[in-house]
Amino acid sequence: MEEIETVAEHLISPHGGTLVDLVVSEGRAAEVKAESKDWPSWDLSQRQLCDLELLANGAFSPLQGFMGEEAYTSVLESMRLPGGALWPMPVTLDISEEAAAGLSAGSSLALRDQEGVMLAALEVEEIYRPDKQAEAKAVFGTTDKTHPGVAYLFDKAGPVYVAGRLEVLSLPHHYDYKALRLTPAEMRDQFSRLGWSKVVAFQTRNPMHRAHVELTTRAAKAAGANLLVHPVVGMTKPGDVDHHTRVRCYQAVMKGYPHATATLALLGLAMRMAGPREALWHAIVRKNFGASHFIIGRDHAGPGKGADGVAFYGPYDAQALVLEHSDELGIGVVPFQQMVYVEDRDEYMPVDEVPKGSRTLDISGTELRRRLAEGREVPSWFTFPEVAAELRRSYPPRARQGFTVFFTGLSGSGKSTIASVLLTKLLEEGGRPVTLLDGDIVRKHLSSELGFSKEHRDTNIRRIGWVASEITKNGGIAICAPIAPYEAVRKEVREMVEPTGGFILVHVSTAIEVCEARDRKGLYAKARAGIVKEFTGISDPYEEPTDAEVTIDTADLSAEEAAQVIMVHLQAEGYLGPSAP
Repeated sequence: MEEIETVAEHLISPHGGTLVDLVVSEGRAAEVKAESKDWPSWDLSQRQLCDLELLANGAFSPLQGFMGEEAYTSVLESMRLPGGALWPMPVTLDISEEAAAGLSAGSSLALRDQEGVMLAALEVEEIYRPDKQAEAKAVFGTTDKTHPGVAYLFDKAGPVYVAGRLEVLSLPHHYDYKALRLTPAEMRDQFSRLGWSKVVAFQTRNPMHRAHVELTTRAAKAAGANLLVHPVVGMTKPGDVDHHTRVRCYQAVMKGYPHATATLALLGLAMRMAGPREALWHAIVRKNFGASHFIIGRDHAGPGKGADGVAFYGPYDAQALVLEHSDELGIGVVPFQQMVYVEDRDEYMPVDEVPKGSRTLDISGTELRRRLAEGREVPSWFTFPEVAAELRRSYPPRARQGFTVFFTGLSGSGKSTIASVLLTKLLEEGGRPVTLLDGDIVRKHLSSELGFSKEHRDTNIRRIGWVASEITKNGGIAICAPIAPYEAVRKEVREMVEPTGGFILVHVSTAIEVCEARDRKGLYAKARAGIVKEFTGISDPYEEPTDAEVTIDTADLSAEEAAQVIMVHLQAEGYLGPSAP
């Protein structure tokens, strides 16, 4: 790579410290593209795209690229960069073993988006293998994969980290809400134009309701500041409301603030859900955007409870950590307790200010989702009519949602027959298009080139899951009937489908002896004789599901009876009924 004078330009603003700028000139970008024709490439994941953008535009200042091993280790051990600057979160570029095998110090790597567009060039200086157990314990305080950040680290992040000099040719392109996607420099400039010397920033990954508006109004008043509503629209917790719906809700809520006192901008951050460390990180990022104060609420960036039923972080741990470092941060901290509705006063108050004996009301996220799924009223004391309307548009009652019924079980267990009967029953019910994705049919038309190794079986199931998610997203019903022997990939499919609609896993638990006795094709006999290789239940394992909504043993039930069990479950869960379209 041709030497350049400096990779990181620095911008200085009265609304904050120095900002790193990694985006090179158009001329230099053209040179790099011309040089990169024979370079190896890496297609950035969604998280990596978010990180690249915030590195490039200065939101992650003072970072000037993905972390090398020294910085990575220092951040894990002390929440500081090698030079001593406070920084609590590792920002690393993880890649596969295959990609790493083609790299060495001095190599150049083209970083591309999912469409193959080159966004940046990395001159490799370091290739290292992290201790992910140590990383999980340091950053998240746990190795429990119930934590979404831990699950990502162990199951999705690559095993090798690379670092080096980074040149960004262009920022990732966004087609949505362009006017709201301001860089730190643009945000600071806007504050200067508005004459806002004090700005309190509010972080959220959820729709805003009346409690949030009351909290932010109080926070701005306490700080004597204007308000920046700065929601994350990169990656959040799996199962969160999609950002398009949330932005429409934010836009509706902004009308409720006094004129010229609040503004909305979007932050393309990939959250880690790391609780206290994440809160500290969020404060540093908001300082880079020009905020003078930052709101820390209850359980900031907490992912909920672990496998043991205990919350990963205390409700006010994040506040304690950020307040501990507030002087060094150079940004005012506005801590808040949980806001609750006080019925007899018809107002929201922090829980520690509620008069003794007053009745308080609150609706959890789980309860809100239940009300939406069942088509129940969302009370006006909880949210604004415009917000409730937007949520109902995106999350209609279950009887008007698409859903997937995903069968799993041994060959010969009865999956395909039950699925065919269920198809007929759902077509009789009417109201939605119904598609059957049978294992043998998918193998013939969608996965004919695949064999039966674990890798190929997983690829086949992922394809089925992706098709099912598209059907579900568009309001249809997908019935999937593969063997799907492996727990991990079944969970992947659930994660693909559930954000778009319902997912019902049906375990056809018929014993192998019964399946073998029914075998009309003689596959079990061939498998026992070693003629058919990698046969589930004989020479390849079947991992019984631990999360099935319905379990059926066809030794005791006919196919029609089994299908009716599923229909009854669908009716009980609200997917079928009088309100279906």
